[in-house]
Amino acid sequence: MSAYNQQGDPTLYEEYYSGLKHFIECSLDCHRAELSQLFYPLFVHMYLELVYNQHESEAKSFFERFHGDQECYYQDDLRVLSSLTKKEHMKGNETMLDFRTSKFVLRISRDSYQLLKRHLQEKQNNQIWNIVQEHLYIDIFDGMPRSKQQIDAMVGSLAGEAKREANKAKVFFGLLKEPEFDVPLDDEDEEGENEEGKPKKKKPKKDSVGSKSKKQDPNAPPQNRIPLPELKDSDKLDKVMNMKEAARRVRLGPECLPSICFYTFLNAYQGLTAVDITDDSSMIVGGFADSTVRVWSVTPKKLRSVKTAADLSLIDKESDDVLERIMDEKTASELKILYGHSGPVYGTSFSPDRNYLLSCSEDGTVRLWSLQTFTCLVGYKGHNYPVWDTQFSPYGYYFVSGGHDRVARLWATDHYQPLRIFAGHLADVTCTRFHPNSNYIATGSADRTIRLWDVLNGNCVRIFTGHKGPIHSLAFSPNGRFLATGATDGRVLLWDIGHGLMVGELKGHTDTIYALRFSRDGEILASGSMDNTVRLWDAVKAFEDLETDDFTTATGHINLPENSQDLLLGTYMTKSTPVVHLHFTRRNLLLAAGAYSSQ
Repeated sequence: MSAYNQQGDPTLYEEYYSGLKHFIECSLDCHRAELSQLFYPLFVHMYLELVYNQHESEAKSFFERFHGDQECYYQDDLRVLSSLTKKEHMKGNETMLDFRTSKFVLRISRDSYQLLKRHLQEKQNNQIWNIVQEHLYIDIFDGMPRSKQQIDAMVGSLAGEAKREANKAKVFFGLLKEPEFDVPLDDEDEEGENEEGKPKKKKPKKDSVGSKSKKQDPNAPPQNRIPLPELKDSDKLDKVMNMKEAARRVRLGPECLPSICFYTFLNAYQGLTAVDITDDSSMIVGGFADSTVRVWSVTPKKLRSVKTAADLSLIDKESDDVLERIMDEKTASELKILYGHSGPVYGTSFSPDRNYLLSCSEDGTVRLWSLQTFTCLVGYKGHNYPVWDTQFSPYGYYFVSGGHDRVARLWATDHYQPLRIFAGHLADVTCTRFHPNSNYIATGSADRTIRLWDVLNGNCVRIFTGHKGPIHSLAFSPNGRFLATGATDGRVLLWDIGHGLMVGELKGHTDTIYALRFSRDGEILASGSMDNTVRLWDAVKAFEDLETDDFTTATGHINLPENSQDLLLGTYMTKSTPVVHLHFTRRNLLLAAGAYSSQ
């Protein structure tokens, strides 16, 4: 806090600020937009300086006079600020600490910066100049100043924009090579071909799973960059099933939109707070505010537990159908309820092999449940505060959790302690997602930024700013190159991970976006929102015009095309059900879920 000691005359603060305001408003249009970025951080620090030095009435008058000039997306921060009226309030206040410890980042062209510097030195306005040097990080670039529209696209986070340096690290966003093994032909395929009396042809397409990705993707991480679990026989069987399903997949596009099947939770008085669906779409789980986790089978096959130990000892372990015999028919039901949490369940995630389920809760724990016995195997403690989200890695074994303590943690199912702690966000980590190659984790936060973390060393390799509200949903494109993010500002932003740049903005929703999902081949992006709609966007078109060489990565300027209406392929209303989860089946049918709300 000592930085707030060297202070000017408290009665002149309003004069200093309005003088700067006058100077900026009278400067040339090309500089005005860039210099206007100074208003908010200076307002905050000048106010805090007055409070810290116990000039309470001056602080109050300063706040009342200028808080109305700030951008609307800082309303929540200003509300917190307005409650800090005495020096004592500043001691343990988190928002306060953020402003003190992290410099607010402004990106300004050299010309605009020189203009500002000249003005402040002519005016001998040391007070403002001290604050600029002490509390702001000015990221100066050469070239044309940015337009208001270019700046608006990127600002809005708690600590300003990301420094350009923050997005320079190399990211291996390519996919890992699939293991190769033969896929046996379906019986029905063979019979179908025989009836016509023609000799059976071996279909080259289904010959081996690896045929698509024989070549190593040049952008992929080395195969063994992080240790991944070995494939079990059951996993191989599942991959074969997946391939067969994929062969019957519907190719989606603007002309061929998916059917949408909506699962509405009726009379969910327990308060539905989280949903997940297994990759093969056979089970759906709901997390509820009454601390329960409920698992349903959505196929005719009921959920069964394994028999008791005494009964298991009687089974002939060599028989072919041993996996069938160990299941207890008496336990078959469509719904299993898992009890254990002592607070609302905010996140749920099935393991890729469908043997396990994760749930995280306000009680500060993440629990791992067995879907063989429907019991809790482990309670992972470490967060101490509510855990807002958790997700399994696409390869199983690892999982990530994020919570109110502002960090995300990486875990392995067989370790009690987290393997990595990802710290850097300035507010709650509200959502977490693994990259398809499992080498990276994306986290969205209430500080209005998205960060990408490297699982190998825990480094933050990308910081994306541009949302004007807390982030609530993340989705990676199937090819690993892009990230879509949704927030309370009702916008979906699209990011190019390799270049670390925003490449699109989809406007249309009128409320928080809680669910985002790309179709299996990445042609369509589906978004689900609190505004009771599912919207479908043309992802191919959104990304196709990106000539990445045109990116002026040096300045990081972006010109967002104003074409989000051309990209919107359809809007589907529910009667009164906010959409909390979306899932594309292996054949590209879109499943959506939410709880009917009567108000």
